[in-house]
Amino acid sequence: MHGLKARIDRLLGAVIALAFAVLVACVVWQVVSRYILGTPSTVTDEMARFLFMWVGLIGAAYTLGQRRHLAIDVLPLMVSGTTARMLSAATLVLIAGFGAVVMVYGGGQLVLKTLATGQVSPALRLPMGYIYGAIPFSGAMILYYCLHDIALLARGEDPNADPDAPAPAGARQD
Repeated sequence: MHGLKARIDRLLGAVIALAFAVLVACVVWQVVSRYILGTPSTVTDEMARFLFMWVGLIGAAYTLGQRRHLAIDVLPLMVSGTTARMLSAATLVLIAGFGAVVMVYGGGQLVLKTLATGQVSPALRLPMGYIYGAIPFSGAMILYYCLHDIALLARGEDPNADPDAPAPAGARQD
């Protein structure tokens, strides 16, 4: 279970890093073409906007999977034991519900409708459905990470624990 998550983490991290590098290159070229060459590039402007959307959405899913997302943790810090696990599970179920309904289903419907209308981006001439594909893809990744953490909770494991950390003395090793 941890092996699949580790592979997905590496893949998403690589995709985000590559997209971010291309995004930075687009923005730098946009500045150079606008202020030095005097002819702004419409292609890099549009590409930067689309890449920013993809990096933001995939980055949000990746951050959730790393348990590094922004959270208000007043209530979880006030409880412990079974109550803390139940609160964590309830939070994960709510996040998974949002990811499944709004992002995967709603985003998938948006992608299908946009592809059906044949809408394309002005400069790159890419089908806008592909651009909007970041929404259901990120939703699916959020859903995966939530289900992974719920499964860990169900087995009595802490989703916040580092799977590569050594087990405490006297702990059972499988």
